[in-house]
Amino acid sequence: MADRGEFLEWAEFNGQLYATGRVFVERHLEQGEDVILDIDVQGAKQVKSKIKDARAIFVLPPSFKELERRLRSRMLEPDDVIRRRLEIAKNEIQFYREYDYIIINDVLENSIQTLESIVRSGTAIPSRQQGRIEEIIASFGGSA
Repeated sequence: MADRGEFLEWAEFNGQLYATGRVFVERHLEQGEDVILDIDVQGAKQVKSKIKDARAIFVLPPSFKELERRLRSRMLEPDDVIRRRLEIAKNEIQFYREYDYIIINDVLENSIQTLESIVRSGTAIPSRQQGRIEEIIASFGGSA
């Protein structure tokens, strides 16, 4: 599927392959819907290179120690997997400057509100409203 260009992005993360279907994302964007992808820095770079208006949001834990505490408290992965994820986080955190927004995920409710405000602000971008803008301008007797 990667060779046929069927993925918007794909990457290996922690020994596993992950991908996002291109058609799925394009269909929703064409309908004027927002699409939020939970992807790594490799995937974010790929998406931004393919979708002009894509915005990347880096979710930053409040500290390395807190990230480790959160991963361990879930009790979903063995220690070796957690150690590998923490090493990946140390490497990925260096790429935060390549993102359009940063959310410091210290208080969940605040992080959710920040994400909501970022998503809502995207609807105000002129290209996302072009059809409606043209209707309004036409109502004034002009053309866009």
